[in-house]
Amino acid sequence: MSSRNIRLTVEYDGTAYSGWQKQPQAPTVQGTLEDRLKLISGHPVDLLVAGRTDAGVHGLGQTANFHTRSPLTVARIHQVLNQLLPHDIRIVKAQAVPANFHATYHALAKLYRYVIRNTKDYTVFDRNTYHHLRLPLDLAAMREAARHLIGSHDFTAFRGTLGKRANPKRNLMKIEVKKKGGDVLLEFTGESFLHQMVRILSGTLVYVGTGKIKPEEIPGILKSKDRRRAGPTLPPNGLFLVKVFYPKAFPPVKKHRSQEEEE
Repeated sequence: MSSRNIRLTVEYDGTAYSGWQKQPQAPTVQGTLEDRLKLISGHPVDLLVAGRTDAGVHGLGQTANFHTRSPLTVARIHQVLNQLLPHDIRIVKAQAVPANFHATYHALAKLYRYVIRNTKDYTVFDRNTYHHLRLPLDLAAMREAARHLIGSHDFTAFRGTLGKRANPKRNLMKIEVKKKGGDVLLEFTGESFLHQMVRILSGTLVYVGTGKIKPEEIPGILKSKDRRRAGPTLPPNGLFLVKVFYPKAFPPVKKHRSQEEEE
């Protein structure tokens, strides 16, 4: 049978994994998926992914694709894969796509969400899916600060140590600061992100919300390119890759885009 290209939409609780990217001595989401896909297809599978999330980060709409010669239908692959996967990884959708579709290089933008449980107390049962903060947050100040971050900037001051070789210029298309019950949701939509960029942006907005940084200081922090002037890197457990945006058609791609994603 000729090779087919299959696109997967994946959700996962990243708590038990050392990130997406497979590692020889640690459990990862990619490694777990590829092991199960090998059992189903009868041959090794190399998953291509929209963005490599870091240890403890979760996926709601992660996108990956792989090529297979398996005679099984896409629906059957979807069904059996979910039967074989552990309970913290699930295939939301599987679909056949054109042979040239590439989950990494065809991605137009990604939406990340950072969840802050902004209450005096918390429950232990979902503690791995939010960052708890007791101090009240000034959402109006956070929204004002966010406006300074939207657009194309050099985000050197907002990147982790592993992303220092990547081009620091990124385009943030949208930032939303939302209140949902006792949670504050920080949502970032951008073409691509530097390593730990969303967690550092979130930490900076938290500093604004608690009065440690003023909204009008943000342009100066960007211009300084000094990581020490931005806020802290918030823990990974509050971060979710929510959605990856793709074009309707998949033209030839230039394979030079950085995959130094927020992780």
